[in-house]
Amino acid sequence: MDPSELRYFEDEDTPTMKTIKGATTGLVTGTIWGTIVATWHDVPRVERRVALPGLIRTLKMMGNYGMTFAAIGGVYIGVEQLLQNYRMKRDFVNGAVGGFVAGATVLGYKGRSISTALSAGAALAVTSSLIDAGGQTTRMDTGKEYYPYTTKKRQNATD
Repeated sequence: MDPSELRYFEDEDTPTMKTIKGATTGLVTGTIWGTIVATWHDVPRVERRVALPGLIRTLKMMGNYGMTFAAIGGVYIGVEQLLQNYRMKRDFVNGAVGGFVAGATVLGYKGRSISTALSAGAALAVTSSLIDAGGQTTRMDTGKEYYPYTTKKRQNATD
């Protein structure tokens, strides 16, 4: 078998892949949120040597929010997966620790204070624990499959 074909047989749900997916989702979500926040602010005044100041400010905000959300998503999922593999358990504690570490490191670094780090970490830990302990997920498997077309045979009009 060709080594380039081996990548198709790799498990997509490895901890590394989950971390990458979490960071990517955070990047996309943060970029969209940065665009929304940028529309709430006034457009900066036009300066002589700055072309398109509103666009530049919007792109900076998109990048800032995107990278912050990507870092939070990556750290959260990475720590959660690390603990899950270390503890050999899948419970709310993994998410709580992941939320605390993500909030404390990323948002604490941005806030540049210990109190901000502790409160952000605690907020994300409590939120993650409540969601995990409550069993709430974004998807529920009901066992039904939905098709964009009907799978039942039609009755003839002449019957």
